Amino acid sequence: MFKQILVGVDGSEDSLKAAKLAGELARQLGAQVIAVAAFDPIPDYLGEPFWEEAAAARMGKAQEILEGAAAAIGEVPGGLETEMIEGRPADAILDVAETRKVDLIVMGARGNHALGGLLLGSQSHKVLNKAPCPVLIVR
Repeated sequence: MFKQILVGVDGSEDSLKAAKLAGELARQLGAQVIAVAAFDPIPDYLGEPFWEEAAAARMGKAQEILEGAAAAIGEVPGGLETEMIEGRPADAILDVAETRKVDLIVMGARGNHALGGLLLGSQSHKVLNKAPCPVLIVR
């Protein structure tokens, strides 16, 4: 049924719950998990060496988030892949979902962004409405 499960992670409590659930589903279904962490683009106007420092800091944070997600997911039969993508989280998740032809997207209801929807985060709301496959929202 679900052979490729994509989980969007941002280090929030909800995204770690989503990662854990994605791992549990993958173990039950014999599926692969793809964990995606997105980081906001770095403005070009920063210039050198500030741009490189900002890029390194954001990529380091994304790697830290992916490592936390991998620990929450655990061992899965189909393997675990991780992707760091520059861009808005919803856009990154939707791009990976379409490119990789995933069967299910799992993500937290609310992320680490201060601004968002009142009941459902803006990024999860966008994914829910535009995803090419079923979406499981975790709280």
